[in-house]
Amino acid sequence: MTIASLLAALALAVWIYLLAGRGMFWLARERDAGEATRPAWPSVTAIVPARDEAETIAQSIRSLLEQDYPGDFSIVLVDDQSTDGTAEIARTLDARGRLTLLSGAPLPEGWTGKLWAVNQGIAHVASRLPDYFWLTDADIVHAPDNLRALVSRAASNGLVLVSLMAKLRCEDFAERFLIPPFVFFFAMLYPFGWVNRRDNPLAAAAGGCMLVKREALEQAGGIASVRHEIIDDCALARRMKKVGGIWLGLTESSVSIRRYPRITDVGRMISRSAYAELRYSPLMLAGTLAGMAIVFAAPAVIALLPTGIAGWEARSTAAAAWMAMMVAMQPMLRFYRRSALWGAALPLAGAIYTAFTLNSAIQYWRGRGGLWKGRVQTVTRVQ
Repeated sequence: MTIASLLAALALAVWIYLLAGRGMFWLARERDAGEATRPAWPSVTAIVPARDEAETIAQSIRSLLEQDYPGDFSIVLVDDQSTDGTAEIARTLDARGRLTLLSGAPLPEGWTGKLWAVNQGIAHVASRLPDYFWLTDADIVHAPDNLRALVSRAASNGLVLVSLMAKLRCEDFAERFLIPPFVFFFAMLYPFGWVNRRDNPLAAAAGGCMLVKREALEQAGGIASVRHEIIDDCALARRMKKVGGIWLGLTESSVSIRRYPRITDVGRMISRSAYAELRYSPLMLAGTLAGMAIVFAAPAVIALLPTGIAGWEARSTAAAAWMAMMVAMQPMLRFYRRSALWGAALPLAGAIYTAFTLNSAIQYWRGRGGLWKGRVQTVTRVQ
């Protein structure tokens, strides 16, 4: 057996496993629909950390103010030392007194910026003892009934954390090319069906929209317990799942309006946290680079090789693996309302994400790990 045949067979075997196993993640079946309403509505406080979000803050806060939630609901916006007028824009939006605007304190050592802002918001309302915190980002716009649905799911199922993977913007070329694969890769890494099973230890969340039960958060150690984490949403989910059930799903009720018009814009988003996902391990980085090359790049490369370089058997096996990944991408492409033909580009998208991951490691080694909005985030090297 030639090297090309071996690589093609290995890639095909992996894709058969991904299609038939791995929690059937690729079907994208976990959605935020069909929850019953509640006769009694607990109190909720939304905590919104914001740093230089002038472009999106008005739409985001307005969507929170327009929630049709029947219970007690308030909003705390923590302005994390913005320099672009974020606070001034937000201050003009509230006509009913439900929005509290806090000026964030300087970032202390050992904290990431977002978590420090969230912690300040929670501390500000500690005396009110809300039943739930709704942790949401300043670039997310919510449908008016979103909080009602979140609380219904949490209360009806006894969950301590309900998280929605906000639907990312998918309009510019770079977004159409790279955003559906990004969500696909996330679901492959954290199959939502496994996350949502109480008997499975896998935990994950999406930080743009998380409803957290206050008592459970305190029992899990609070925000301070994950204060140094770059991938803070998944770190918090791991702690919360030790306390009770969690749920993660796709949604069209929470939508990110942040633009990623260029491939480099997506790259900055990924490079901020990719190496942290690998626990800052060179060995895991090497394994990831090799795995991505075999599973995503090799099928397309081998299938397109001339007959003189790779035989018919190797090319046909590689083509089958390529076809399998195209099939796996279809539910996500339908969710984002994109052409099925984008599935053929998954090998190239995988190669680009591999480059982003390598860049993430390089930035970490250069002392610029977790760089976001002018800050090099504090990180802890995991041994």
